[in-house]
Order: sequence, then structure tokens, then C-alpha cells
Amino acid sequence: MNFKYSNTNKRYHTLDYYYKNKFNDKIIKISLNAGFSCPHLKNGGCIYCSNLGSGEYAGNVNDDLVTQFMQGKKLMNKKWPNGKYIGYFQARTNTYAPVSILKEKYETILNLKDVIGLAIATRPDCISDECLNYLEELNKRTFLTIELGLQTIHEQTTKLINRGHDLNCFVSMVNKLREKNINVVVHIINGLPYETKEMMIETVKFLNKLDIQGIKIHMLSILKNTEMEKLYAKEKFKLLQEQEYIEIVCEQLEYLRPEIVIHRLTGDPKLDDLVAPKWLTKKISVLNGIDKYMNKKNIVQGDKLYDFKN
Repeated sequence: MNFKYSNTNKRYHTLDYYYKNKFNDKIIKISLNAGFSCPHLKNGGCIYCSNLGSGEYAGNVNDDLVTQFMQGKKLMNKKWPNGKYIGYFQARTNTYAPVSILKEKYETILNLKDVIGLAIATRPDCISDECLNYLEELNKRTFLTIELGLQTIHEQTTKLINRGHDLNCFVSMVNKLREKNINVVVHIINGLPYETKEMMIETVKFLNKLDIQGIKIHMLSILKNTEMEKLYAKEKFKLLQEQEYIEIVCEQLEYLRPEIVIHRLTGDPKLDDLVAPKWLTKKISVLNGIDKYMNKKNIVQGDKLYDFKN
């Protein structure tokens, strides 16, 4: 069967389909490191986060933003010479600065040729009212996406990973952004310590009820020199195997509205930084496994919300 929101026989709403349908162009995200910090570091930070602040594939923080962008664009031009670009402020908390600094950094990228929008990764407890007003104005003149880290809805896990905000804070920020018509993409992590499959499914069921436009699903990476590495060494909590992860993701997709765009279905850690699980370095294998399992079980995104079979 052909899924409505895919142009490549995928059974979920692919980001490539979304971009091509919206812009009629190949859209490429260039990851940037703007040198922001994180307000939660003073409290120890999230225990899974590396010293790069989830910016392993962002630009070199020692280079200015234009240099980072142009280096990324040069690489992408080899494959897509006529593409358009989104500047992705990826590393750490990209709204954690006075609005005057945010404007300087964001506008620097927006002023570059062929840039049609921005994606800004941040925390739900780190968007001030002044920042929110600026984002509203920005959203009226460019294609803007705010990526909010959540990871899980479960309070006991949130405390264990030292997330530093609660679920109410997250829901409140989603609602504030949507009141201003700003697109929201949510990050979650499967395989967090001691979470069951049912708990991971519950996180997605909850998100499906919110007015979100996209989701990124990651598998927990145990990275070197993190508090998570210390916890894993001490307690040896169970990690998901590749096939377990694939089956959980496929079921999660069944509980997501078909119009929610799937921005990511697996993590992408660097081998040198990764303690476990090693199968995470086989990104293509994981993605192919998801496709095969969905085909085998005749699954499509939203299956358990709507009856697509009849």
C-alpha cells in the first residue's frame, strides 16, 4: 500500500516528502554550533549529554557561523547543487542568550543566499517571553521550527536523567509556541534506564494528543565521559537490542497522527564516543529494519488511530 505522506514507498511521513511538498525543492539542513551554553549545566546537566551538547555533527564552534554554514553547503552542493537550506542551530540550548545576541546569530544565517528557514533546538524552560515574541516575528518572515527536548513523559525517568524540568513546563511551552503558530518538533529517547516498552509507547501516545508538527525518535546512546556512562558501569541496566528498538519504533509510529512529520528514527552517534549499544553505528541497518518490519506487518503511521486497511 502507498502511504499518503511519502514519495519513496515509506510507510511514515518522511521529512523529505514534507519539504518537497511544501517548497517544491530539495531542502538541506546545515547543522551549526553557535557557541551557546545550557542553563542546566549549573545543576549537572542531563546525564546522557556529551560535552558537545548534542552537537556532534554541528559545525566547529571555533569557526564563525558563516564559515560553518559555507563549509556545510560546499559538501552538500556536491550532491544537491540546486538545493535550498535551513540553518539548524543544534548544539546545546539555542535560545539561552539575550534576544539581542539571538537576533545577531539567527539573522546572520537568514541573510545568506538560498536560506529559507531556521531550525532552533532548545529546552522548554529556556524561552523567555521576550524571546517568544521575537520568534513570533521571525516566524512571519521565514520558515521557523523550534525543536524541544522532552525525552520522556515519565517523572521517575526525568528525575533519574536529571532533565531539570517537568512535563507541565514542556506542555506549557508547546502551547505558547502553537498560539503563535510556530512549528514544534519534539525529541524523545527510547531505551532510557528502566523504562519498559509500554512506557515508551505511552510517551508517544501523550505527544500525539498535543499540537506538535514533528518528532525525532532517538535510541539512548551511552557516551564516553558522561554521567550516564558512570550509571551504566555501576548498574548495568538493560539496553534495547536492535530488533527490540525497531519493533518499539514501529509501534510508536502506529500511535502518531499521519500528518506528524518524522524527522528522525534513530540516533547517529560517533563510534569514537560510543560505549553502547554498538549497533547504533549501523544507522542504515536500523532504518532498513524499520521499513522491512512495517512492510512485513503491514503497518503504516497512524494505524492504531485510524483504519487504513479498509
